[in-house]
Amino acid sequence: MNLKKLTIVTIALLLFLIGCAQTNSNTANASATSATPVIDRIQQRGMLTVGMTGTMPPLNMTSKEGELMGYEVDLARAMARAMGVKAQLKTMPFAELLPALEAGKIDMIISNMTITPGRNMKVAFVGPYFVSGKAFMTKKKTIALADEADDIDAKNTKLVALKGSTSQAFVETALPEAQLITAKDYDEAVKMVLEDKVHAMVADYPIAVVSVYRYPEQGLLSVVTTLTYEPIGVGVPAGDPLLVNWVENFLGIAESTGLLDELKRKWLSNADWLNRLP
Repeated sequence: MNLKKLTIVTIALLLFLIGCAQTNSNTANASATSATPVIDRIQQRGMLTVGMTGTMPPLNMTSKEGELMGYEVDLARAMARAMGVKAQLKTMPFAELLPALEAGKIDMIISNMTITPGRNMKVAFVGPYFVSGKAFMTKKKTIALADEADDIDAKNTKLVALKGSTSQAFVETALPEAQLITAKDYDEAVKMVLEDKVHAMVADYPIAVVSVYRYPEQGLLSVVTTLTYEPIGVGVPAGDPLLVNWVENFLGIAESTGLLDELKRKWLSNADWLNRLP
């Protein structure tokens, strides 16, 4: 996104949203029991703490220099600017994100997390701000071109998926005959495919496609069409409806002003950032 347009979008978000945050903070000071404890916490610290893995390109990833970058990184920082606070991005394994949110260690999750009924029973979700789906990343052409999950559901098929993810749940449900191995992050999962320890990685399609781009000499393949519908949303703590409303308003304005489209073009429509990865 060019600087001028980013400035216009940021100003639009600030005008509409920062006033809401200040009003919520003032209301909290007048009441012993706050109606918006998480927004109060964010305002008092002057910092929005967002959890993500930092290992899910192109949504969130870590450069050679250790800098976080990606679609969700830009989104989180834009959200903090709209709140009038600084952004603190905390990286952790995917399986630790929900427990960290429930424990109050982070204020929200922005990390390619699919909105599911099970997760929604523990925390609130707003979105989707992005729609993904499952795909296979493999060296095997027959697996990469599979139209149905049943085509590769066999006892001699070894699949790797991110631990605690909907990819793991997808394999367990749709491919019960296959051998499932879980990985702590996508770097570990991709390495298993490259070293022929598994037949394929099951992941959201942007991650699968980027993995193919990252290793052009390895003969990697990925499906073109997705196998499932994966709405990706912002996870926020239960018990703060005003925060949920704030994030809803933010995403609505980000969509209507073109911010989300700009981020998609920046991170998903080209791969100029690939040379910045380790």
